[in-house]
Amino acid sequence: MSEIVNYIEAYFGIRQQEVLKILNFFEEHQVEKDSYLLKQGKLQSNLSFIKSGYVRFYNIDPMSGKEITQWVATPGTIVTDVGCLFFNAPAKFDIQTLSDCELFTISQDNYKKIGNHVTNWNQLEKMFLAKCFSGLEDRVYSHLSMSSEERYNYFFQINPELFNQVPLQYIASMLGMTAETFSRIRKKLSS
Repeated sequence: MSEIVNYIEAYFGIRQQEVLKILNFFEEHQVEKDSYLLKQGKLQSNLSFIKSGYVRFYNIDPMSGKEITQWVATPGTIVTDVGCLFFNAPAKFDIQTLSDCELFTISQDNYKKIGNHVTNWNQLEKMFLAKCFSGLEDRVYSHLSMSSEERYNYFFQINPELFNQVPLQYIASMLGMTAETFSRIRKKLSS
């Protein structure tokens, strides 16, 4: 449980006594590989903290039928569909475990109750959403301003463990390149 305490303290800037109030809403559970935490189109989303394991966000391109990986979440990060959690919008992605996972999960209903227990939750939640938005801006910027090779190098520097933990075609898709381009770049950089 200390992992989630440290994460919430660091990410939200909350004092430990308030973190302990929030933790009462979370449940720890094991999820097997290839399980779905959320299916595209569903209206109910939870928020989970990954203690261990890897989780993929993806959808199917209606034109080509190909899977498009939006993101692979790693230990120490949060998993949710933000639009679904906050606005009750249909989920945009399937969220699937790529390995056996240990998760701390809070239901959408319990998430909404946190504000009754943490005095400055509205400010903290704004910071959470701002960090989510900032991360999205960084991804969009890298896709628009970097070459495929630069995106590969940048992502590898930040997430080297993923290259040994998840299928490489998911990383290629996430970086906006074909498996062939990804393989060519990988081969060029390793020689």
